[in-house]
Amino acid sequence: MVKRIKLRTLFIGGCITLFFLVLLGRVFWIQVLERDFWQSMAIEQRAHTSVIKAVRGMIEDRNGKVLASDIPAYTVVVNPEAIAALGIGDEVIIGLHELLGKPEDELKVIVEAKDKNGKYLKNREIRNEGWKLDQEMRDKVNEFIEKLKDEHDTLETGIGLIREQKRYYPQQTLAAHILGYTDRDGNAVMGLEKYFDNQLKGENGELIYQSDGKGIKLPDSKDTYQPVVNGSDFKLTIDSTIQYYIEQAMQKAYEVYKPKSITVIAADPSTMEILGLANMPTFNPNEFWNYASEPGVFFNHAIKTRFEPGSTFKIVTLAGAVQEKLFDPDATFMSGSIRIKGYGKLLYDQKRSGYGEISYLEGVKRSSNVAFIKLGYEMLGTERLLQYVNAFGFNEPTGIDLPGEISGLVNPTPNNASENATIAYGHGKVQVTPIQQLTAMAAIANGGKLMVPHVVKEITDPNNGKITTTQPEVLRQVISEESARETGSYLEQVVADQVVGTGRHAYIEGYRVAGKTGTAIKPDGKGGYDRDKVHASFLGYAPANNPKIVIYVGIDEPADAAGGGAAAGPVFKDIVSKVLPYLGVPKVTTSDGGSTSVSVKNAPSTQHSAPDLVEKSVQAAKKLLIDQGIDFKTIGGGNNVVSQYPGAGTLLASGQRIYLLSQQINQASIPDLRGQSLRDALEVLNLLKVKISVEGEGYIIEQTESTQNGKRLVHLKLKPRNAYGEDIPESMAKEEVVDARDNGG
Repeated sequence: MVKRIKLRTLFIGGCITLFFLVLLGRVFWIQVLERDFWQSMAIEQRAHTSVIKAVRGMIEDRNGKVLASDIPAYTVVVNPEAIAALGIGDEVIIGLHELLGKPEDELKVIVEAKDKNGKYLKNREIRNEGWKLDQEMRDKVNEFIEKLKDEHDTLETGIGLIREQKRYYPQQTLAAHILGYTDRDGNAVMGLEKYFDNQLKGENGELIYQSDGKGIKLPDSKDTYQPVVNGSDFKLTIDSTIQYYIEQAMQKAYEVYKPKSITVIAADPSTMEILGLANMPTFNPNEFWNYASEPGVFFNHAIKTRFEPGSTFKIVTLAGAVQEKLFDPDATFMSGSIRIKGYGKLLYDQKRSGYGEISYLEGVKRSSNVAFIKLGYEMLGTERLLQYVNAFGFNEPTGIDLPGEISGLVNPTPNNASENATIAYGHGKVQVTPIQQLTAMAAIANGGKLMVPHVVKEITDPNNGKITTTQPEVLRQVISEESARETGSYLEQVVADQVVGTGRHAYIEGYRVAGKTGTAIKPDGKGGYDRDKVHASFLGYAPANNPKIVIYVGIDEPADAAGGGAAAGPVFKDIVSKVLPYLGVPKVTTSDGGSTSVSVKNAPSTQHSAPDLVEKSVQAAKKLLIDQGIDFKTIGGGNNVVSQYPGAGTLLASGQRIYLLSQQINQASIPDLRGQSLRDALEVLNLLKVKISVEGEGYIIEQTESTQNGKRLVHLKLKPRNAYGEDIPESMAKEEVVDARDNGG
């Protein structure tokens, strides 16, 4: 028995000793051999990371008005476990439905959410209706929470609010296509937000510290701090007031013409700072999700749409012809149609019957396709014309600091007569973007310099105060300053001539405006053109003598295939007539007594007086009038000016024409007086010593010549101004619609 007990004792003691040795070995293994591993595990479990969110940079306009910034936002969360314990699930569902507009069945799923073991969850967000709410909605949710507390005598309702940040656009739809937006997770989606996302978003900071099992920071915690880098603030070149004028004018045209889209871009031609850019239809970046079903609403046509421009492209042909000294405004050609070598069909003017034999200057005013074929295809030639196309930047992006810009494409087939001829008036193998057209027109306005357009004026780094300013960038001198000024003088007459100028709808009393219209018939997708669908546009700048703003207006498929002059010109006029006074540019008007009044206090008058041209050579007189942007008409074929009307020193109304008589009275032909007032017509005809008979009252719509008793007699038929307020007959206004459908100005 004793022996058995001893054996048992020995066995148990041995087991205990063995267990102790195993335990001791395990402790040695953990404490010594695996010391580093378990020590790192302990540090990792004690370590906690606190993220310090970076503030996204603010975006302002050029005057400091906030266009985009981060503001506090609040997300609604519910605790299904607490709500179930209180038995208020139905009240919570109904109340949040009424506040947030989220469907009750979806709220029921969230409020009654359980895990896989059937236990109620403790924390669920209400997305998307309850996600990142503004201050006003937060207050309403808080009122609902307090109401539940009172009704159920409880401190906990199972509803809470988490404070976050969200992007906010205080000007709503203003400049939406420039700014773009960020989604609800803060990810940049389009516009400047996307293009400069890395600079705007900054970098989050971190604080890494050690804590005990309850998460309380340890006294001897070794902290690691990574400082936050807040996003940079952006000041744009955009002027919110000009942007508002642009969008207001676009809205009016959108309601009248109901087009697929409208695009307007405005810039300072001397710096190529973009003052405004908009597309319509547009969107509110604060509620971007509401536009998901509207196709193309987020598309920035200003930099991403490529199309046949039509007659606005003629500025390239005109500028090239002027630079090469091939443009003679007084030389004549036969309008209507032209047959070019190597192409069997005729190419037509917008008015197929033509206007008879007219001067090249009148061809520019009327936007004659034949005139520009002769200038671009016959005089300049294909090679030189394409050199100017490239020089004006139509085969490369402009480099504007917005995402997604595409390049135009002008690539006629070599030796294809038709394709190379039609490029001269903006059709066929010509694809351009709105921003390219604006940049080209700005080059004419600023003295021939092709510049890079930009929308960012300054970038400020709030972390160190460093300010980076965008400097104007000149790519190249396209044409000389003198050629640019001369080209501009002809474009000014496109607007100032209220009889034949296709840009007359853009005329602004008191301001000198240079411009070009365009009405491009759209391809039908079958190799032809659909005459019921056009792209109407206007490209212009003002004041012509000292340009402050250049604007592109494009209207895609306006109702009734309205032309660029009739549809886009008035949009330009609406914008510029507000912008120039806003910029402090004086507007000069002329009273019936010949005195002047200026709309800007103490601003100097810029009104023209008729210069003394008598006894000057006709060429010298023309050059002087072109340089001053004054419309004129020569009468006779002499070399020197014999007399003029109005006389030297007479104050000229905006757009008023000067008549130059250059040969003996009995040899001079009678000028075209249609559209003139009776008073001006009488002065001109008295200058020529002819007899006059008058029928009707108002403005001249028809004139006929005959002889009476051996003397010339001119019969004038007059009519009051038409419904458009123009000094032209209604028949001429109707003719413009027909012209527009034939790819005219």
